[in-house]
Amino acid sequence: MSLQPDDNSPNALVAPPRGWLRATVVATLAITFVAAAAGFVAFLSQLRGVEIRPARKADGIVVLTGGSSRVSDAMELLAAGYGKRLLISGVYPTNDASDISRSLPDSQSLLGCCVDLDRSAVNTRSNAAEARRWARERGFKSLIVVTSNYHMPRAVVELSHAMPGIMLIPFAVVGERWRDEPWWTSGATFRLLLSEYAKYVAAEMRVRLANAGLDLMPELADQAGGSPAPRRPATAQAN
Repeated sequence: MSLQPDDNSPNALVAPPRGWLRATVVATLAITFVAAAAGFVAFLSQLRGVEIRPARKADGIVVLTGGSSRVSDAMELLAAGYGKRLLISGVYPTNDASDISRSLPDSQSLLGCCVDLDRSAVNTRSNAAEARRWARERGFKSLIVVTSNYHMPRAVVELSHAMPGIMLIPFAVVGERWRDEPWWTSGATFRLLLSEYAKYVAAEMRVRLANAGLDLMPELADQAGGSPAPRRPATAQAN
């Protein structure tokens, strides 16, 4: 005689909830993965593959240090009259204009008259805070923002949130590696983009919550302290 399962047994009662929970977890992970992939594609669509000169001039120019040729490109824009003054944000505290002039010998006259150095910014959010202070002190209503193409989306999020009344004109710097090979063929570039995408999503979420009245990370928390680090180039910045 064959034995039929007892529907009232403990296993029969436990199995359905476990199966439902497993299906829910799998479905949630699948939806999360698809949403993240779609967001990553949308993020990539914002990145320019070539450098395009700003369509108009601005009151000032702000360059966020950290990537190759950002400062030199910003100096070229200043020399071409795209802005009245330039703020180099994220300069290491022990460096000064002479450190920059050694790397940009053709720009010494501009460095002496029209360039301001921000040594207090330690990340993109504090870059935005210092740019806001500088623009308000100068009475500027429009800024050209210079940073790497992969960093521009997050920079615009932070700068727009910090100074909503100021017009921002992006100038995305395209590095040699980006020009020389597709990003998907380089593991290092792919990892950089994934990391930047995660930071961009985090910045977007924090700004949206702050706009809704829920600021989980007050601005003062960005002013990092700690022991001095070894001397770095004048334009070193982790952006």
